[in-house]
Amino acid sequence: MQSGREKAYAYLKDSVLTDPEMQDRFLSEQEIADRIGVSRTPIREALLLLAAEDLVRLVPKRGAHIAPLSGREITELIEMRRLLERFAAAHTTAAGTAPVDEMAALLAGQERLRGADRAKEFLAADHRFHAALVDAVGNSLMSRQYAALRSRQSRAGVRVLHRGGHQDEMLAEHRRILDGLAAGDAAAACAAIDSHLQATRRLLLAA
Repeated sequence: MQSGREKAYAYLKDSVLTDPEMQDRFLSEQEIADRIGVSRTPIREALLLLAAEDLVRLVPKRGAHIAPLSGREITELIEMRRLLERFAAAHTTAAGTAPVDEMAALLAGQERLRGADRAKEFLAADHRFHAALVDAVGNSLMSRQYAALRSRQSRAGVRVLHRGGHQDEMLAEHRRILDGLAAGDAAAACAAIDSHLQATRRLLLAA
């Protein structure tokens, strides 16, 4: 059973921080506590954890602020993703362990999530698609590091998708990554990853 702090942390990270309407706003501890049925103490504890992860900024006498990602943060996020995903593509292709069937199933599921009203679900599916490749390396530290990038990506990405468009382009980019992996062609898979992440960076910076 989840503790109050765990419940608050999960709600803030998965629902509040990824809500485009909450970007650049201060959070009300009491409002969140009332919404999920806990006291303010676990809310404060959860916010301290999120502040330690640089996902919120605690401002004296004002509370917790959800600051939009800066251009530098977006660039660093994409650079980190590129390192991990290219390594995963090269490693799993060489080892013959690329999770092609799993990623194909995840992509098929993501294709059914088009529409601005399903932006958060689409982004969650996007993360699962890429995480499946990273997880296939079998390096738990790498997988945890990649998972930690999700909240930052979602905060910026959901704003892009709520404005409409881009989903078909993202899906086509995913298909090219999958095609490279399925062919056992590490160079093609890495090139597709580079192209996809460059396009993602442009979209995030323009959001």
